[in-house]
Amino acid sequence: MTRIAIHGAGSIGCFVGGVWAAAGLDVTLVGRDYVQETISKHGMTLTDYDGFSAQVPAGDVAFSTSPSALAEADIIGLAVKSTGTERAAEEIKAHANPGAVVVSLQNGISNVEKLRSLLPEQTVLAGMVPFNVVAMEGGRWHKGTLGVLMADRHSALQPIVDAASGGPATLELRDDMLSVAWGKLLLNLNNAINALAGIPLYDELSDRNYRRVLAACIKEGLTVLEAADIEPAKVSAFPPKWLPAFVGSPNFLFNTIGLKLQKVDRHARSSMADDFDMGRKSEIDYLNGEVVALAKKLGIEAPVNQAIVDLVKQVDAGEKKTWSGEALRAKTLTTKTKGA
Repeated sequence: MTRIAIHGAGSIGCFVGGVWAAAGLDVTLVGRDYVQETISKHGMTLTDYDGFSAQVPAGDVAFSTSPSALAEADIIGLAVKSTGTERAAEEIKAHANPGAVVVSLQNGISNVEKLRSLLPEQTVLAGMVPFNVVAMEGGRWHKGTLGVLMADRHSALQPIVDAASGGPATLELRDDMLSVAWGKLLLNLNNAINALAGIPLYDELSDRNYRRVLAACIKEGLTVLEAADIEPAKVSAFPPKWLPAFVGSPNFLFNTIGLKLQKVDRHARSSMADDFDMGRKSEIDYLNGEVVALAKKLGIEAPVNQAIVDLVKQVDAGEKKTWSGEALRAKTLTTKTKGA
């Protein structure tokens, strides 16, 4: 049987690894002491917005706090924060089989190429996690938004595709993962907005002021991608070019259609909100910062995304502050973009 290790068993890693284990795959979770303690006490409960529920008893969960557990893996799902990519690559290089396949399940665009340069002996594939997961009390991990996992097409991943099909951690293999990654990043531009709002995703997305900031970020991202001749893939209910108009639409339209299409439930919130709460450095450089970096490379500007980056960097520096939708819109949108 194909042996799988999830390196970075946080919210996403535990949900994906737990669901795959419940589907009969050989999965070892590699993560922190406190996660191991939670699982040892409660086992794992995996749920989603659509009524899915699975239990993995504590005795059936293979968990290690040491990267030495990577040595037995044929496939390594890398779910560490983007800020920990270099350290994770060092651990993989030190412990993993040279023939292992590494799938980046991280945010952003640049991690895959970074991993490929750091891990020349392993096969590194791009992956994409489009959904939100919340770690809840009692050893429960809850998928709160719509979406299926995607990864570069590779024969080594077929056992996961077969076993996980139809479940909440279904894996779809693609030939256009760069486009997929940019399509997902456009949606992920909301991570920082949600964290700055300090409220659940459902409540934040119900406020048109926050959505107008998000619409402006996405519109700006699309402009930068067009200049770079990159076509983002459709990874949500709407094609990327339609997103600014729909996201920025009046509440009576978005709140009755948009929230339902994305299956946003009231437990969901962004991973960056968790980072803020736990005092961890954010992944902003791998989210809105990717748009800003590409714009600079092209000699153009991305002022709305830059404004979001600046606000998050202030939180990273210790200035904890939450923003109302009205205040965030006034802070980030210029006169030119107020109509977004």
